[in-house]
Amino acid sequence: MAYQRVEQYEDKITSRLTDNYRESIELLGEDPNREGLLKTPERVAKAMQFLTQGYHMDAAAILNSAKFHEEVSEMVIVKDIELYSMCEHHMLPFYGKAHIAYIPNGWITGLSKIARVVDVYSRRLQVQERLTSQILNVIKETLNPLGVAVVIEASHLCMMMRGVQKQNSVTTTSAFWGEFERNESRSEFIRLIGSKLH
Repeated sequence: MAYQRVEQYEDKITSRLTDNYRESIELLGEDPNREGLLKTPERVAKAMQFLTQGYHMDAAAILNSAKFHEEVSEMVIVKDIELYSMCEHHMLPFYGKAHIAYIPNGWITGLSKIARVVDVYSRRLQVQERLTSQILNVIKETLNPLGVAVVIEASHLCMMMRGVQKQNSVTTTSAFWGEFERNESRSEFIRLIGSKLH
């Protein structure tokens, strides 16, 4: 019964978004009734719901779903995690890779959960700076590690397709907490992920 209510709510959202995209196409000077565009508003509505599904996901719950007690305190790194997000300023994609490390303090989590945390926050309207901090903070608060490090390297279509139109630029953001605020740990992490970050 609850599932049916959720499905009905999602259908209602899809319908409203479809109407809005149909109107947008018309305002841009196109004919939304042209054969090639007949189903475009609905496709875009469903695509946008998929690309922003992170609003309905709980990153802390994901980490806690595979949280294990282990007496280890060596650096755990998951690097080259693909990410796709939407710039909140122009609603154009940015994409790249996240590199994440933490030093356990009695608790570890499943490695795939780290990648899923990236999806939770990247599948929202975002800025890269906030995305970096959100990933760090949820790992810090949920696992209570000795340190957390996050580096994201991404290309932004808002810079590539419009504005300055620089196709080869890459934006790097980083956030370090705890043990990674020490030069030795931070340098080791940066060396291991092969980043050009200094």
